[in-house]
Amino acid sequence: MVRVEMPGGLPAWVVLGYGEVLEMLRIRTKDPLVSKDIAYWADANAGLVPADWPLLAWAAEAAMFTADPPRHGDLRSWAAAAFTPRRIKRLAPVIEQIVADRLDDLAPAAAAGRVVDLRAAFCLPVPIEAIGALLGVPDDLADTFRSGADALFDTSVTPEEAQARFFALLGAIESMVDRKIADSGVDLTSDMVKTLGTKDAYTREVLLETVRLTIVAGYETTGNLIDQIVFALSTHPEHRAAVLAGEISWDAVIDETLRWAGIAANLPLRFAVKDFELGGVQIHAGDAILVNYAGAGRDPAKFDRPEVFDPTRGDSQEHLGFGRGTHYCLGAALAILEAKTALPALYDRYPDLSLAEDPATIPANPGFITNGHARLPVHLGTAAA
Repeated sequence: MVRVEMPGGLPAWVVLGYGEVLEMLRIRTKDPLVSKDIAYWADANAGLVPADWPLLAWAAEAAMFTADPPRHGDLRSWAAAAFTPRRIKRLAPVIEQIVADRLDDLAPAAAAGRVVDLRAAFCLPVPIEAIGALLGVPDDLADTFRSGADALFDTSVTPEEAQARFFALLGAIESMVDRKIADSGVDLTSDMVKTLGTKDAYTREVLLETVRLTIVAGYETTGNLIDQIVFALSTHPEHRAAVLAGEISWDAVIDETLRWAGIAANLPLRFAVKDFELGGVQIHAGDAILVNYAGAGRDPAKFDRPEVFDPTRGDSQEHLGFGRGTHYCLGAALAILEAKTALPALYDRYPDLSLAEDPATIPANPGFITNGHARLPVHLGTAAA
């Protein structure tokens, strides 16, 4: 448990230990310790949180992400139909085509021997296009969706820029929903539009927030997962050789990466409902809390040699990369499908891919919410025949 200062000088606790993170994720319906309801935040109630605070969108009252049971269950079930095994399987050929198209786009740079920022050219485009296909995002709104999602994760942008891009994202979502109301299709947004009003919780406001959450949760996080796997294999050639030889499974690589480089670093926000003790420190009612999933994966009390990337270790699947319990990531299966589609295809096409800079000089992405790189410069090498 560590006391930190968030943007704007607002204090919070960060929960780092594996056991302590599990305690934070445990839902107590009768006697809760924490809530996602901003009404419990003492600083907000004291008027200390400005309207343009860059993390305020993470505490939006209408979102499934910020709801407590039982309301959370109603909102989660509304979106859950999009993530059934059958629907995910139906997306597989779409994702395969997205991956193939993005790899084709890399061909001119590979032929010319140019350095490519793989994060910008491949790691991020694959998941945003996959989420676009899931939601039915029109082509003319795709850039606005991506820009808005970027701003939500980049806690280094100014409040003015974050607010402008967030409002643009909300406007694009409203435009898309209006189009689906007028002419529905075969996508998640259309399915939710058709059930508007069938439950008290199924309102237009909640629909807009659910779409926003789906974009945010499924975009940069999955992009970071692909980014971190390429980085890990590039800096651990012995494991890369074993993976490409079929001696280590992609599932094992994904699990170990989620443990070793947790893609959700510090996830906002929970609020203490009452005073309690955790990790040897006293938490007071009204305190803000960030859950550090990346820290939990590096906890030496849980994992042997936690700083070592080793997909053969055997307990990597105990990672908390997708959360646990009630708020377990609804799109986990989709993220895994995207990674298991994108990575083998990438290395099949460019088996000699290598980092173009010293790994120690490649900076982390801005902001403290997710865990990726600001760029991922690579030499693609000669494309396989």
